[in-house]
Amino acid sequence: MISAVIFDCDGVLVDSEVLAHEVELAVLAEIGLTYDPHDFIIRFMGRSDKVFFDLLDQDGRARLGRSIVDEIREPMNTRYRAAIETRLIEVPGALDAIRALHLPKAVASSSTERGLGVKLRKVGHWDHFAPHIFSAQHVTHAKPAPDLFLHAAKSLGIAPEECLVIEDSVNGVTAGIAAGMRVWGFTGGGHMTPRVAEHLTAAGAERIVESWPDAQRLFAQL
Repeated sequence: MISAVIFDCDGVLVDSEVLAHEVELAVLAEIGLTYDPHDFIIRFMGRSDKVFFDLLDQDGRARLGRSIVDEIREPMNTRYRAAIETRLIEVPGALDAIRALHLPKAVASSSTERGLGVKLRKVGHWDHFAPHIFSAQHVTHAKPAPDLFLHAAKSLGIAPEECLVIEDSVNGVTAGIAAGMRVWGFTGGGHMTPRVAEHLTAAGAERIVESWPDAQRLFAQL
């Protein structure tokens, strides 16, 4: 039985991952650190900011022979904020699906608390979830650890095994499975590559949902 739905934010509710990857890959290429876009998504998407920059710094030391975090953090943050202010939209159909879902719901995202507020308010989603909106800053261990999803379930007063997670990242699917929840992989964001669905399934997602209209039809069966 599903009694609550817990949503990731970036790339699921708001189409921000495509903007983030555009900025991140461009800044990294400018200092000589390049990645295959698909591999970048699988490895880094769903990580907290701290872990993301720690991993990039490790790559800088290994591949360029120096720490890079001080070179990349400010350009990435500045360009990403500008992209969010001018180009952010919801993932098509998200608001309609949220409105149609009458179960308790929460957001559990690796974004910062401030970033979640900016993005969810900009697309009109905030009031549909508040106060059950949680960032990596609410727990000690972010995704792929289960802590954030367990925190969200506890806040809703719903047992983990009665929660459904909607995720677009391998790290997020891994976290949901570790929390003992059912997980659907979502591939409706603008950042998705054809191979990501295979990785989400391999990580444990019970089904792949390609769009919010598809999710809305499935919600009606819960």
